[in-house]
Amino acid sequence: MQKSGSSSSLGPGGLDLTQAFFRQIQRAAPPSPTKRHTKISVVGAGNVGMAIAQTILTQDVADELVLIDAKADKLRGEMLDLQHAAAFLPRTKIHASVDYELTFGSDLCIVTAGARQVPGESRLNLLQRNVALFRSIIPPLARYSPETILLIVSNPVDVLTYVAWKLSGFPSNRVIGSGTNLDSSRFRFLIADHLDVNAQDVQAYIVGEHGDSSVALWSSISVGGVPVLSFLEKQQIAYEKVTLENIHKEVIDSAYEVISLKGYTSWAIGYSVANLARSILRDQRKVHPVSVVANGFYGIEGGDVFLSLPAQLGRGGVLGVTNVHLTDEEAHRLRDSAKTILEVQNQLEV
Repeated sequence: MQKSGSSSSLGPGGLDLTQAFFRQIQRAAPPSPTKRHTKISVVGAGNVGMAIAQTILTQDVADELVLIDAKADKLRGEMLDLQHAAAFLPRTKIHASVDYELTFGSDLCIVTAGARQVPGESRLNLLQRNVALFRSIIPPLARYSPETILLIVSNPVDVLTYVAWKLSGFPSNRVIGSGTNLDSSRFRFLIADHLDVNAQDVQAYIVGEHGDSSVALWSSISVGGVPVLSFLEKQQIAYEKVTLENIHKEVIDSAYEVISLKGYTSWAIGYSVANLARSILRDQRKVHPVSVVANGFYGIEGGDVFLSLPAQLGRGGVLGVTNVHLTDEEAHRLRDSAKTILEVQNQLEV
């Protein structure tokens, strides 16, 4: 007899229809081999957090996605909105809560929570408003998922990645900032647009601070394997140093322009972070310009500072930093970028 309140249905002979359904499937094919269950938690259900979550879902990066935010009603609404798209997406369990306990056992924790950058405001000016917030976010993530990798997206990302590292107690290879991964994508797009080539054929890095003191590595840029300066000469394309500097300036200003036009950035950073998540969780060992501990690299000294360098990413987090050739001027600018971040970082009590 079916118990009162039970949602199960009984077929002929009292057989539960769910059981019958799965028996039929098992007769058709043996159970699939067990695969590693991948869980991602995204802290912050704002425009950036939801763009990241949506992109992760469409790219089939995780088996389970958890959304964490302080606004319970908005959080539940976002969860339901994504769940209702289940028929159009790869199979992923989606949960949401204001309680960090739901993040238990996460393979990757992505932190996007923070005060929104307003038009004309530099990323470094956001710092004091966000450090206090991180004190309530990072410790519970570390407690419930002691083996997780922390991926920090909140701005100013370099300093907040340092803050997350200190608050978590994790080894530095498991605390990563999204850094200049997006800046480098913007850079590749602008170079490709300038040269009328496909952006996927452009190899280019922006390093240093995710912000005004970032460094464009012109000496190592290539198009289809050809160094870009040689490419320009071979194609008889006239260029001047000021032209190159204007392209870099456009990279720096592009985020501010988007913010002034639509109020926030979301889609590009969503794709950028999903790209990082895929490289990490699928152990792809791809090189990305992300914020890592830079002390000891390229002559950077003065203390533990996080800034973007080309780093190889995999299941262990940061697997190594590539030794990209820098000109003396580029190395000098990179060290200046580190000093800029350190000056702000040294004012913190973490």
